[in-house]
Amino acid sequence: VQLQASGGGLVQAGDSLRLSCTASGVSLRPYHMGWFRRAPGQEREIVGAINRSLGVPYYIDSVKGRFTISKDNAKNTVYLQMNGLKPEDTAVYYCAASQNVNWRMEAGYKYWGQGTQVTVSS
Repeated sequence: VQLQASGGGLVQAGDSLRLSCTASGVSLRPYHMGWFRRAPGQEREIVGAINRSLGVPYYIDSVKGRFTISKDNAKNTVYLQMNGLKPEDTAVYYCAASQNVNWRMEAGYKYWGQGTQVTVSS
């Protein structure tokens, strides 16, 4: 599964961005999808995830109420809508796919995209 993340950029605090993640040559329908980020000098962390049944997404506390994950199986695309961006959201954002029951954890993900940079200025 080859994933391509896009939509990053340089924005100001309070702005919004929507990241997209698409797959080539394979349907994302049977996969749980996660968004992760790695800030400078920090470990990669999960931001949120959505299971393949399109149930209630999971988010880490720091993005709850600001970020929304959605999955459009018809477009074979997963989105991360980011509102109210803060400087601490600055990171490289990655999408990933999983067929593991541990879809709320990084260890459950096998397929990764290349990352897209999000920079939030104060």
